[in-house]
Amino acid sequence: MKNFKFRIYDNNYNVKIVSHEDNIIDLEVNGTAYSVKLKEEVKVTKTPTLIRSASKRPTELLNVNASSANSKIVAPIPGIVLSIDVKIGDDIKEGDRLLVLEAMKMENNITSEKVGKVTAIHVKTGQQVLQNEVMIELA
Repeated sequence: MKNFKFRIYDNNYNVKIVSHEDNIIDLEVNGTAYSVKLKEEVKVTKTPTLIRSASKRPTELLNVNASSANSKIVAPIPGIVLSIDVKIGDDIKEGDRLLVLEAMKMENNITSEKVGKVTAIHVKTGQQVLQNEVMIELA
């Protein structure tokens, strides 16, 4: 099936996996046959599962003009809206996450820098937005 080469403490090992059924693997190490039983049964999935790790970047705050009565939350960069965390009529505080925007394979939390009320949402989940496109309005 597959061949592997390992070097452990200056010793070379040629490992050949002969067969793999359920949780038993038959293999040869430098020509010597071994049968290895796995602790857990190997789960076979037909469709691969995508698992995203948490973002290592800190949350970036979007600058909103705090002196203005009405504020428009615009896309800082082009991307795709992954989730919307507010709905029309919600009261928000400073630092509340409004939505998540995926851009360049990174998730960006769009947060509020002022207290307000959501008056309009111009995007939906899965929508692609351009830079400076209005996404949410606050009063």
